Amino acid sequence: MITGTVSRRHALVSLVVRGPQGHSALVEFVIDTGFTGVLTLPADACAALHLPFARYQPSGLADGSQVMLDVYEATLLWDGEERPVEVLAMDSAPLIGMTALDGSDVRLQVTEDGLVTIKPL
Repeated sequence: MITGTVSRRHALVSLVVRGPQGHSALVEFVIDTGFTGVLTLPADACAALHLPFARYQPSGLADGSQVMLDVYEATLLWDGEERPVEVLAMDSAPLIGMTALDGSDVRLQVTEDGLVTIKPL
């Protein structure tokens, strides 16, 4: 089970992200149910982890605009297991999206310092 907390009306979980050369970081992600991808990281975090570039990807943002984003490859430590993931580089708070949460029971106590839990279905 993955646990986190609610802070300032954001559901937060901290997960380890690894690059192929052994660089890793504990990253606090905002759960974003409006994001259909796996996860985002700021471009400087992708560089610090030495994540390999995979491709460019056109992406639609919440405001309706279209942007071209860099996609990188990483490993996400998810509930004790390593998962290969694609990371979209965006200069915003790190997000975890619905593709990462697929197959999970996500529960939020929506109050300051409320409990966030993610369990496999």
